Amino acid sequence: MDEDTPEETGPSAPTGGPRDEAAGSPRTDGGTERADGPADEVALDPWGSASVGDYADLFEEFGIEAFDDVADDVADPHYLMRRGVIFGHREYDAVAEAMANDEPFAALSGFMPTGDPHIGHKLVFDEIIWHQRQGGDAFGLIADLEAHSARGMSWSEIDEHARNYLLSLLALGFDAEAGEIYRQSDNREVQDLGFELGSKANFSEFEAIYGFDGETNVSHMQSVVTQTADILYPQLVDEPKPTVIPVGPDQDPHVRLTRDLATRVRYFKVTEAFASFELDDDERQLVRAAYDALAAGSDGDAEVNDAETDVRCEAAAEWLADYEPPEPDRDDAGGDAAPGLDLAAAKSTALDKLRAGGKEPLRPRVRFFDRNATDEAFEALIEAVGGEKRVFDGHVDAFEMTRSEAEAVAREVEIDHGGFGFRQPSSIYHRFMTGLTGGKMSSSIPASHISLLDDPEDGYDKVRSATTGGRDTAEKQRELGGEADECPVYELYAYLLAGDDDELTKTVYSECVNGERLCGGCKEQAAELMREFLDDHQEKREEAEELLDDLDIDLDSDRRGTGGEH
Repeated sequence: MDEDTPEETGPSAPTGGPRDEAAGSPRTDGGTERADGPADEVALDPWGSASVGDYADLFEEFGIEAFDDVADDVADPHYLMRRGVIFGHREYDAVAEAMANDEPFAALSGFMPTGDPHIGHKLVFDEIIWHQRQGGDAFGLIADLEAHSARGMSWSEIDEHARNYLLSLLALGFDAEAGEIYRQSDNREVQDLGFELGSKANFSEFEAIYGFDGETNVSHMQSVVTQTADILYPQLVDEPKPTVIPVGPDQDPHVRLTRDLATRVRYFKVTEAFASFELDDDERQLVRAAYDALAAGSDGDAEVNDAETDVRCEAAAEWLADYEPPEPDRDDAGGDAAPGLDLAAAKSTALDKLRAGGKEPLRPRVRFFDRNATDEAFEALIEAVGGEKRVFDGHVDAFEMTRSEAEAVAREVEIDHGGFGFRQPSSIYHRFMTGLTGGKMSSSIPASHISLLDDPEDGYDKVRSATTGGRDTAEKQRELGGEADECPVYELYAYLLAGDDDELTKTVYSECVNGERLCGGCKEQAAELMREFLDDHQEKREEAEELLDDLDIDLDSDRRGTGGEH
């Protein structure tokens, strides 16, 4: 990130930073919804000035899913979830399911210690702590290797900032006895895992994802691999488990890379298959449709027994030739199609494969591919697969197992034979906060953001001086109502000051847009709440000093070096 934007976290959310006017408008409950206006460019850079013109574009371009799709699966959602501040996710349903069933899960986020923790970082602190209180294993890390290599921070500066981050994390309620706090540079397991993951990555990939070039220092690249190890580290503790990484959207490149690497180091790949040939995801949907139609008969009501059904590839090709795949799903506003759903494009290749299969029987099965397995592990897999199966040089087909059963067997065999058995990590994404002066928060403009170390009176003054979404005069405010959707002060209520009190955010919003609330009184109330929050937080930080000193974490580094990029 450039010097005019707030400090970032590590493999987690950068909780301050830009929020474009077109990004969306707060809901009356304090959340946000996508605006229907034109989308701006989406640029995701973990170290640059993040730009997200329309958060909905992230669903289309990067495959991030709307959090509303899984919100109902969370029994007691955090207020950031209820208000739409957390707007997107990747596979959070796996975490929600584990949470609901009292099964193991974890949450991890990291912080790059390049400055003081601010009110934006509190979002991430709260997300980790909330997941910990829901029964998850919680991890907080200091991304000191990244700070040194990517920002050129000295080790003494890193030590000072790390201490401040951790004091705020503890003061807000992180249970250090139940959870784990560590520094990248001190965690040998993370560094060893990073080395292994690095063997599955290459420079061209870093160039495509991060824009690295010949001027990028090698330690910066190494810090990226270390972050992927951080993200997977909770799965080294006890067992592989669903793990959520709270991030801002500009940190999504780290999540995407880690999900890929978690798959590449697995011993086995498990997929559905129908015949000797391979299918991609879209082709598989089409072949499944053909098989189901032919196996069930023309009326579609017959019970299907896969072992007895005689469906040939050539017959499936004939059926598919006349089949019209559904149109790609589009959003309600008529936006672009969701990724991966354009089956028409896959019809031609699926037909080619079916026709080449000729009279080969088409029969559903689960296929285990040997990716990185040792000979002993592959033999153990063969033994572990129950029921009818066929064994080939590089894969095993199982005819009496579900996909989930096959995944469990593959993971168990892998772990028993020295593999990691990683699950792909999940993630949740929250919106950026607007700077108090309008536009984006900036570490070089103190008035635009509030540090958790600010004097409470200074915090009060910054809120009193903040830009609002009010009209030019009180008369116009009463007549037209305020623009809470564009108001940094309202965001303070929704993101921080109202806490768990949804009624307060609804009241502030409603009174504002209906012209019942004027900006002077609104800012005064917010400023008082900010002063109270900072006063209370800093008192708890003092209480956390002793607790931090008792933790097994070195905040007085004896490392030497000049750092990387400046």
